[in-house]
Amino acid sequence: MLTQLHQSPVAAQILAVFPAADFCVEMGANMGDGLGVYDDLHLDDVYQLVRDAPPRQLSLTARADGQLVLGQDSATGAPGARLHLDCLLTLMPDIGANVEALVVVEVDDDGLIAAIYLLPLAPLLPQTGYTLVRKTREGTRQRLAQLACVSFTRGTHITLDTGAQRPIEDLQVGDRVLTRDAGAQVVRWIGQCTSRAVGEMAPILIRAGALNNANDLLVSPDHRLLVHRCREGRRRGRPDQLVRARELVNGIDIVKRTGGFIDYFQLLFDRHQIIFAEGIAAESLLLDPLTRAALPQEKLIRTPGLIPGQPPRISGLEPRPM
Repeated sequence: MLTQLHQSPVAAQILAVFPAADFCVEMGANMGDGLGVYDDLHLDDVYQLVRDAPPRQLSLTARADGQLVLGQDSATGAPGARLHLDCLLTLMPDIGANVEALVVVEVDDDGLIAAIYLLPLAPLLPQTGYTLVRKTREGTRQRLAQLACVSFTRGTHITLDTGAQRPIEDLQVGDRVLTRDAGAQVVRWIGQCTSRAVGEMAPILIRAGALNNANDLLVSPDHRLLVHRCREGRRRGRPDQLVRARELVNGIDIVKRTGGFIDYFQLLFDRHQIIFAEGIAAESLLLDPLTRAALPQEKLIRTPGLIPGQPPRISGLEPRPM
């Protein structure tokens, strides 16, 4: 049994964002201006990414009260500063599929705007015009929660308490799943969303045999897997720890898969658990102030162990002291 979790279970979410000045209006009412907040945005304005502007890493976490803040390891902004999800945009490129993006506002100590960031949910291309066709303040927290939720994909076989393997899309609330440290546990909630498999939502493919798995495993990029000593020479970090799937990518048998659409599923138990997917030990959904928005509000009230202020923990694992 593990005695230490080398990565805090309430880890910061690392996101690729563009400062407002790097995404400017090239045609429209706000021509020449950088990205603004909801009230300043005009539909049909055409934006363009500044040539060769690289995205910056923004570290985001949520306090117990749900307030979003910049993490200490953020490559942009002032660590500890408050963040506000202003709105969700739909951008139509000259060619190709629409791109959704969140507008994130950094707030200073006086409550004034310190910076504005664009968080695209699919890659943005330079020298491409993007027409703003929709803006809304609804669903912003849910979209961010979907990014933060660890997810399995359609077709993933989950081990039940009987040892049987069942595709995740066939699981039902009330089914008993085998966990690594707490035996059989009842599934309390199953989430599902469909997303374009691009950018931050592109899954990681772990080919059969890469982690002693009999079949391919496809998971969300921040899904943490329990990696054993036999992988020590082929990954970053220490042996016997939970490692994000994206950190295991080697371009050979663990790769990022982009293109098309992907069905993501989330499994929630009374406590954060390690379960078995295609034979690989992987975490279930950790309910925290960041991911809580993915659940219906009535579920937070009715499900034991999911009441705010009583954060779930992985049985048998202790977080690293902060």
